[in-house]
Amino acid sequence: MRAIQCEEFGPIENLKLVELPDPEPGSKEVVIESEAIGVNFPDGLLVQGLYQVKPPTPFVPGMELVGKVCAAGEDSGYTVGDRVAAITSVGAFAEKVKAHKNVVMPVPPQADGAELTALMCGYGTAHHALKQRAQLKPGETLAVTGASGLTGLAAVQIGKAMGAKVIAIASTEEKRKVCEENGADVTIGYDNLKDDLKAATDGKGADVIFEVVGGDVFHACSRAINWGGRLLVIGFADGDIPKFPVNLALVKGAAVVGVFWGSFVQREPAVYADNMKELFGWYMAGDIKPLVEKTFALEDTVAALEHIHDRKAKGKVVLVP
Repeated sequence: MRAIQCEEFGPIENLKLVELPDPEPGSKEVVIESEAIGVNFPDGLLVQGLYQVKPPTPFVPGMELVGKVCAAGEDSGYTVGDRVAAITSVGAFAEKVKAHKNVVMPVPPQADGAELTALMCGYGTAHHALKQRAQLKPGETLAVTGASGLTGLAAVQIGKAMGAKVIAIASTEEKRKVCEENGADVTIGYDNLKDDLKAATDGKGADVIFEVVGGDVFHACSRAINWGGRLLVIGFADGDIPKFPVNLALVKGAAVVGVFWGSFVQREPAVYADNMKELFGWYMAGDIKPLVEKTFALEDTVAALEHIHDRKAKGKVVLVP
């Protein structure tokens, strides 16, 4: 089978398309023939050695896919031909992917495979952040940085589904228009972020801020949060990991809350399963709908990752083997 391999940590452009043996399932595993493979910002960090975890090299990156079971272990609970989605820590950028039954779920035959990939890491992160970590309540105000990217748009849509007023923060008019089309109540840019957030919330600040950028954006957000607010640390897209002045937490009665979806999936699988049921329910009901912006061939994985890391993506990027 063909796969994308990271031979050693380094620039994204060093990834290689290689031929590897077809995987064989263990008794509780399946092998999935890939139909659609999700591409995420952390995938690019991982191959550069910049992510929170570092798998041994060489490895095949990629963490989510949709496809059909082409081989099934006797205790997997699946049969050849079943359409499924799967979450993997690595290994998804390949024509065939082995996965344990605990991270595999059946998916409806009529659902769009590319859209389904978005429901896993991107929408899964936003959902976990807003539901478990922020405990977002109906009527609260949610601000989302990086709002035109996959995880940002997921937070916008999920925030609306949970009954919040949503302020989307994006860098260009084009990106802000995408946010409006996906349900944002208010859109603003970054130039006067603290003041614009205060103005959009009648001077109070946002109740919950979903923050993916880091650096100066994080600092502005930390000064535009409401009393009792929750500042969610999702990631650091601009590469600058900020320091938080803890006196702000004191005077605002606010909390800085970390969100690490990968650890959540591993540590709380039952809660994760319930989250996915809710997400799939919203998706099938039309309450949320991932925006699939671009698809790439497997051999164009480098271009797909660079598209995301160059901050060009508006929505989901997918590989189609």
